Amino acid sequence: HRRPSIMASILKVDTLTGVTTAGSISVTGEGNSTTTNLQQGLAKAWFNMNEVTPAFNDSFNFSSITDNATGDKTVAFTSAFSNANYSLAGSNINTGTNYTRGPGGFYGYSGYMATSSYRYLSCGGSDASANGFLRDDTKLKQIYMGDLA
Repeated sequence: HRRPSIMASILKVDTLTGVTTAGSISVTGEGNSTTTNLQQGLAKAWFNMNEVTPAFNDSFNFSSITDNATGDKTVAFTSAFSNANYSLAGSNINTGTNYTRGPGGFYGYSGYMATSSYRYLSCGGSDASANGFLRDDTKLKQIYMGDLA
């Protein structure tokens, strides 16, 4: 018997569906000893925004921005989350003063989380003159993780 050769291949499909549960696909992780649920590991929404304008430079799963005030914006999701317990991470960059604010410089308040939108406050944090003040930055980036409705 000849042993079949192993070849790299390309799989082209439009839809992936789990066998046991349609919306659940497991992927073998690093080291081949664990599996990860593919859907749980995907970003469900993200954006790169100019808060000054305000306008999305690029985005996924967002339909609009409401400018409530300086440093106070509400972003609406195109597809809502199933609950308001999603997580997000983000950072601000102000190209005018050329500094980046990471943890501690970007503030989002959970009291403003809703399934169809997120209202956040963007605060200064790296220079003494901006500390603690609501402000608009030239680039705000956020990634959202959770279950869609």
